[in-house]
Amino acid sequence: MSDVPARTTRPTMVRAGSPLADPRAQLAALDALPVTGPHAGSFDAYLAEARSGPLTATGIEVLQVNVGRRCNQTCAHCHVDAGPDRTESMSHAVAARCIEVLASTSIGTLDITGGAPELSPEFEYLVREARALGRHVMDRCNLTILLTQPYAHLVDFLAEHEVEVVCSLPHYRKLGTDRQRGDGVFDASIEALRRLNAVGYGHDPRLRLTVVTNPVGAFLPAGQASLEVEWKRELARLHGVVFDRLVAITNMPISRYLEWLTVTGNLTGYVQRLVDAYNPAAVANVMCRTTLSVGWDGRLYDCDFNQMLGLEVGFGAPRRIQDFDLAALAARRIVTARHCFGCTAGAGSSCGGQLTETA
Repeated sequence: MSDVPARTTRPTMVRAGSPLADPRAQLAALDALPVTGPHAGSFDAYLAEARSGPLTATGIEVLQVNVGRRCNQTCAHCHVDAGPDRTESMSHAVAARCIEVLASTSIGTLDITGGAPELSPEFEYLVREARALGRHVMDRCNLTILLTQPYAHLVDFLAEHEVEVVCSLPHYRKLGTDRQRGDGVFDASIEALRRLNAVGYGHDPRLRLTVVTNPVGAFLPAGQASLEVEWKRELARLHGVVFDRLVAITNMPISRYLEWLTVTGNLTGYVQRLVDAYNPAAVANVMCRTTLSVGWDGRLYDCDFNQMLGLEVGFGAPRRIQDFDLAALAARRIVTARHCFGCTAGAGSSCGGQLTETA
């Protein structure tokens, strides 16, 4: 079995020397946009108007651990700017501290992400130890990694440990997926889904298979419920693939997607669309209120998006997993900026998908 080729024609922003590889430049670019509206695109002002600000955490139900930025793909929309040329990777000491935090608290879910998290030397350790503690474990998988050596055994490993596989697939047809993720990615993704089905994923209720989709373009996703019906029908009809649930995520205007919006002339219009679609009902369920994000180096963030923008937890909360303090972090004030409109537009969006029934 040969490795699935990465999309070598697209370097990461860091490798290409893009000015937008700097998180400060991304924040400045968003702040400089001539967004119109009653509060000129100030997220905190919108919160204040709805009497829901400042935004605070309501506890920690999910420890989301980003184990590194190395990936076998370089997708056009990636908010991590992950790729084969990235070297950031979590140490065993940081991974072990994450497990200690789980063991000393009632945090119920370990959400492992990357890059391709399976490329981390700590991935299997985190899975084994968290499952031994009885925690629910999620693997945010790009699918193609499951066909490469030496990672093909992970299909059986994930099933053995009853890990929820949360897998990315931009569309159930080839054109949209390959345009965003690289030539050949769609066919490899379908094969990986079939292998997951073969060991019970999508069939056995203990082996949850979640498909994540995000728009291929500068627009918001359609309603998640109607998309799920369509996707289940079409993946079964076209490819014989079954899965449990669909998660529709709004593309966040940061990192590589921000660069694409800029190059294509869609940036101002897209951010304006997010601001115009602001939904105060979505604020109560944004993921940062119940999730703590851990970077590969142990730094703490309110969410994975803030992590990529270098916005560490603030307002007096501990900033390293080594200094974890449940009481302080579970009630912390959330750090916000203009990109947060991405989670509160329309029906709302998070790593778990749509936040409200209607916009």
